[in-house]
Amino acid sequence: MRRDTSTHRRKQVTPKRRTPLRTRRDSGPSEASPRKKRRFRPGMRALMEIRKYQKSTNLLLRKGPFSRLVREVCQIFSRENLRWQAYALLALQEAAEAFLVRLFSDANLCAIHAKRVTLYPKDIQLARRIRGVENI
Repeated sequence: MRRDTSTHRRKQVTPKRRTPLRTRRDSGPSEASPRKKRRFRPGMRALMEIRKYQKSTNLLLRKGPFSRLVREVCQIFSRENLRWQAYALLALQEAAEAFLVRLFSDANLCAIHAKRVTLYPKDIQLARRIRGVENI
């Protein structure tokens, strides 16, 4: 059996022009290397986080661990197992976070007064002492 060679011939295609490969001196991202991770200047990430948390109104502490801590403290003062409403826990957490945020802002002012940007435990102790007994 003889095949007809005229139908099985390959078509003659003109070769396409190849674009030259990029060298290291060329600018722009190369296709082979992955994208570079963006690097921020020192302090920029902290400022971005500050703006983010100042805009938001959601709670900063997780609800589960906070409620477990409240229940544990209640067991220390009372032998019986007390029950808590969800809104009572949320109100307590809101008050605790407001207290902590104000305490840290006062302690930050103490650190700035000492010509430092780092917050030390002695700054928090000084802020609590200046507040007095009723605010603890």
